[in-house]
Amino acid sequence: MTYPRKVKIVEVSPRDGLQNEKQIIAVEDKLKLINGLRTAGVKHIEVTGFVSPKWVPQLADAKQVCAGLTADESVCYSALTPNMKGLEAAIESGIQEVAVFTAASETFNQKNINCSIEESFDRFVPVMERARNLNIKVRGYVSCVLGCPYEGDIDPLVVAQVAQRLHAMGCYEVSLGDTIGTGTPLAAQQMFNLCAKQVPTKQLALHFHDTYGQALANIQACLESGASVIDASVAGIGGCPYAKGATGNVSTENVVYMLNGMGIETGVDLDALIGAGRQISAVLGRKSNSQVANALGC
Repeated sequence: MTYPRKVKIVEVSPRDGLQNEKQIIAVEDKLKLINGLRTAGVKHIEVTGFVSPKWVPQLADAKQVCAGLTADESVCYSALTPNMKGLEAAIESGIQEVAVFTAASETFNQKNINCSIEESFDRFVPVMERARNLNIKVRGYVSCVLGCPYEGDIDPLVVAQVAQRLHAMGCYEVSLGDTIGTGTPLAAQQMFNLCAKQVPTKQLALHFHDTYGQALANIQACLESGASVIDASVAGIGGCPYAKGATGNVSTENVVYMLNGMGIETGVDLDALIGAGRQISAVLGRKSNSQVANALGC
């Protein structure tokens, strides 16, 4: 069994982690979180999303967050941009990389972005073209790859088809999201293997939620198949406003602890990462969802 020598961690807590919080977090606290992650050695941070504040009030301060970012050539700051309006706002804010998103479930796509899967790809065309002309990298997200709150089980062949289309459009990386966290290791590995037949393995990312405590096991199963990019959220914060019952993303602390134990390089300082998780957990007024951080008294 061969595991990757190094894994890229994509930290999603400032966007995917906080977007579901009803309590509006101050820009200052968001920037403290981002800087804490940066100083911990995280090199890819999704800092916000340029989406409608009507639907995601937590991200209404996207421009202010971007304006306060600490310049660091070693760190890529990215943002979610579902349409041209979002892309133009991200460009004005100096964002280096953007992300588009769709789903492997028709019903979830309708609930999430009010369009079909096919219509979502139509929306991506001008976004991809504009980004390409400006040499802005685009990442693609696929939601509900291991289950949907409305449709139940999802055909992994459909997931692979959606991933392939995103890659063919120009997404340099495709993130596979277990949005409601119902996946199990064998299903996760089989889904990943099918996607790897359509998209180069190194360009596939894992974005697993931990609703049933399976995220780390699912990640390990996919590492066995060559996965080397993992999305995670410090302190395990997060959820999805359009996926009832979904809990947070897998905790970055738990992921880094596991990878350290496997001898896989991440470049992330676990102690500093725990500090960043402690800070945002205090702001949210609750204990971290990271077992590793809690075991260490954080």
